[in-house]
Amino acid sequence: MKRNKFWLLGTLILTVTFILSACGNQNSSNSSNKQVLTVATSAEMATLSTTKYSDTTSLEALQNTFEGLYRFNSQNKPVLAGASKVSISSNKKVYTFTLRKNARWSNGDPVTAKDYVFAWRKMVDPTAASPNSQRFESIKNGVAIASGKMASTKLGIKALGTYKLQITLESPISYFSELMTGAPFYPQDEKIVKKYGNQYGTTAKKTVFNGPFVVTNWNGTNLKWNYVKNKKYWDKKAIKLQKVNVQVIKDASTAANLYKTNKLDYAMLTTDYIKQYQKTSGFHSKTIPLIGYMSFNTHRKTTANIHFRKAIAMAFNKESLVKNVLHTGSTLNGIVPKNFAYNTTTGDDYRKDAGNMLTYNLKEAKKQWAEARKELGKRKISIELLTSDTTDSKQIGEYLQSQLETNLPGLSVSLRSIPLKSRLAATTDYDFDIVYGTWQPDYADPVNFISDGGQYHLDDDYNNRNFRNLLNEAATKYATNPTKRWSTLIKAEKQLIKTDAFTAPVYQGGTAYLLKNKVKGLQLSPYGTVLFYRNVSIK
Repeated sequence: MKRNKFWLLGTLILTVTFILSACGNQNSSNSSNKQVLTVATSAEMATLSTTKYSDTTSLEALQNTFEGLYRFNSQNKPVLAGASKVSISSNKKVYTFTLRKNARWSNGDPVTAKDYVFAWRKMVDPTAASPNSQRFESIKNGVAIASGKMASTKLGIKALGTYKLQITLESPISYFSELMTGAPFYPQDEKIVKKYGNQYGTTAKKTVFNGPFVVTNWNGTNLKWNYVKNKKYWDKKAIKLQKVNVQVIKDASTAANLYKTNKLDYAMLTTDYIKQYQKTSGFHSKTIPLIGYMSFNTHRKTTANIHFRKAIAMAFNKESLVKNVLHTGSTLNGIVPKNFAYNTTTGDDYRKDAGNMLTYNLKEAKKQWAEARKELGKRKISIELLTSDTTDSKQIGEYLQSQLETNLPGLSVSLRSIPLKSRLAATTDYDFDIVYGTWQPDYADPVNFISDGGQYHLDDDYNNRNFRNLLNEAATKYATNPTKRWSTLIKAEKQLIKTDAFTAPVYQGGTAYLLKNKVKGLQLSPYGTVLFYRNVSIK
């Protein structure tokens, strides 16, 4: 399986901006304003297929136009959505859902249990090479199927009737409802997917939707599209917003200037613009469980060298990056961020319990650098750092380039900044030495970062037996023992990050934005900066 998370990876996340359209009379008697929002995002959309996405722009589109068994409500708590009720077995491993009989796809087809079965089986099928297949590890037989040891028909999901769906887990998990809000667990209209084959999800016209909005006017490559209220959505009366216009604008300064001149009602700020606008009315800032990281191509001799990876991971000043470049967020010395997951027994923060794993340590970095050059037989080493072409990604790439070349004598770092869609493809195809990206989680548990976390080709290339055994123990043997499970996950993270430096943590992200009070109900996802339009209205 190939892995190129969006998560992971979209470095666009901190640069989304929103532009309010001109006001006008609406047909509705409830408002004198036209319920239309115009949005500028910093990166292009890659796909509308729930089995293929790995970028934040695509994820935002999916989470506003599709719906699974659960969704987040206005308080960012998971509630039933595509299902009207659920029963849970006494051993907490079997969930039986009753689907809504009035749920429809945007073409009028009913949303049935078979649509979930079809989509999930395709997701775990190794021939589909979905970048999100690892999300099904907690579903019965998910791991065996993804590794090619079992047929996808053995996945723990069954259609017990047209509107009755049963899901069986390998072991009980406390975050099941949160997990089910994620895009990989959405259904697909089997008839439409089979009609378009590999072309499904490549354009708006070759996709159907079951969420509050549908995508229109996206041909697969253009930089403008729309979200339009879905007339077939079962809960359409609750949706106030009629339309969202989306345009890709990669220059963050353009968005900031539009807000300043009252042409923007919501603007996400990045890097220098955070400092510039932090005293502006409507400014908000907070740390979020988003991470920036570097992944290494272990198929190349230099980046496969463990001493080289450790040298890179410890040779840049993280405090300076956060303070002088990002102006938000905090340092990150492990793959799991702080203030994200808490021990259900003690209430302690996971990051505090796990401690630091790869810190800025120039003395140790130079020691590892000397070992790397010795083993590689080179005094001078040249590598390329791949980033997306958004403003913040390029600035972070330039900072890393400067720090690494200064602190590791004999190292030459060239930068390649390309559109996000191209960067994702290059990473999937192993066309990189080191790639910088960002990733945001899907549910509040450390395993989401340790077994995924945007780490490219983790399943394919990191085959450490101890790591795999520890993850398996956490998922099965200690599934109902929070204390043992916690300590086992910490051991797994130490193996992955501290011992093997498979990934280099860079920083924990923050979000900063300007918001005018005429836009009501706009939500940021609880684990990052994906926006939910469902509850938005223009006053």
